[in-house]
Amino acid sequence: MASLHFSGASVLVVGDIMLDKYYYGTVSRLSPEAPIPIVKVNRSNFSPGGAANVSRNVTHLQAGAFLVGIVGRDNNKDILNDLLRNSNVKSYLIETSHPTITKMRVIGEHQQIVRLDFEENEPIDNITLKTFKLHIDDLIAQVHAIVISDYAKGVCTYDLCQHIFTLAAKRSIPVIVDPKGTAWDKYVGAAIVTPNLNELRQITGNDIKNEDFDIEKNGLIVLNKYKLQNLLVTRSEKGMTLISKSGTFHLATEAKEIYDVSGAGDTVVATLAVGLASGLSLKEATAIANKAAGIVVSKLGTAPIEYYELVNSLVANGNRKRLSHEAILKTIEHLKNKHKKIVFTNGCFDILHRGHITYLNEAKKFGDILIVGLNSDRSVKLLKGENRPINNQEDRAYILANLEAVDYITIFDEETPLELIKSIKPDFLIKGGDYNINEIVGREFAKKTIALPLIDGYSTTKTVKKIAS
Repeated sequence: MASLHFSGASVLVVGDIMLDKYYYGTVSRLSPEAPIPIVKVNRSNFSPGGAANVSRNVTHLQAGAFLVGIVGRDNNKDILNDLLRNSNVKSYLIETSHPTITKMRVIGEHQQIVRLDFEENEPIDNITLKTFKLHIDDLIAQVHAIVISDYAKGVCTYDLCQHIFTLAAKRSIPVIVDPKGTAWDKYVGAAIVTPNLNELRQITGNDIKNEDFDIEKNGLIVLNKYKLQNLLVTRSEKGMTLISKSGTFHLATEAKEIYDVSGAGDTVVATLAVGLASGLSLKEATAIANKAAGIVVSKLGTAPIEYYELVNSLVANGNRKRLSHEAILKTIEHLKNKHKKIVFTNGCFDILHRGHITYLNEAKKFGDILIVGLNSDRSVKLLKGENRPINNQEDRAYILANLEAVDYITIFDEETPLELIKSIKPDFLIKGGDYNINEIVGREFAKKTIALPLIDGYSTTKTVKKIAS
């Protein structure tokens, strides 16, 4: 699965569309009006939520997404429209007299202080239902999977769900349901329903422990009662469990650090749908959805899974550390949002020796993440001559990737890493040898530039000469 290709897949997402607004700031005092913190807002962020976030996850996986849902006649509709357009989602937004569902979160010092919800939860009327059906009828021939994103806001009625299941069955298109509430009769006909543990407790009425046996036992009850083909239970720190009549499949969590679970369920159903739409088996699609969930919970706010992140998570550790320029910039943006200090160094690293190892270990001590810009074979020849490098760039990158101090590697083809450093803007730019700080390329784009002394007696050039003599 390391070589995933999703660009030929298209997914239709139907459900409750929302706009997520985040206001971030600092807290230094309490309000004199009430015992509550005052947040001095310094930045804001708007994101698609609910079904809109599902569709955004689909396009960020490089698949096509169609979205059908309702919005209000208000400014938040326009914000949402722009966000969806920027994410290449083809949206069919049905305007109603109700406000666009909006969730506003205020976050001070990384702690969510309050959430304000703007919504009117009523089932869609017959005219709106008819418009939904017309859009779905027109789009069904263009898609390979469907997601029903039910947030119990009134869109996912029995009539609409059953209309989708009937159309999908005629074309053998899998329908994935992200459920809400206890009215699961409307989900009869789904290929897979994806409750979290609390939702499984609600639908069974049982106090289910987060243990394999309890999950499987109660999952089978639900599977049989509602005539479902498959049930995928998301279990937070315990991972996921896929239940079908043919057997049960448990997956351990992929999360390294749980930072924010907002939107994780949306990522799961989106990745699952894209996987199935691309021809993966249900087990394969479930496995990549589990990996995707492990990635997004380490991000702040409602953030989508990125294609490069998912692919990197599926390959061996050495290859996972090697990123393209585009991927390294996206990774750095994410790391900087988490206030990680970025250290950058570069070199040929042709024949790795003790001097290199010591230098890289020392460089890593200046920050949280060490990125190595590696000269390509062409770049090395420009610097060292036609007889170099001794080891090609693939071998050099592989060896570096297996060093504990190195977090990421990106290969550059130019004679100097100036453009790369300009793009990365590291907190620390490290260079070895007897360089004068003012001579180090890219220093103007780093917060701080440091020249580390190298260990006497260790040099790739000297090693090459010694071998030749």
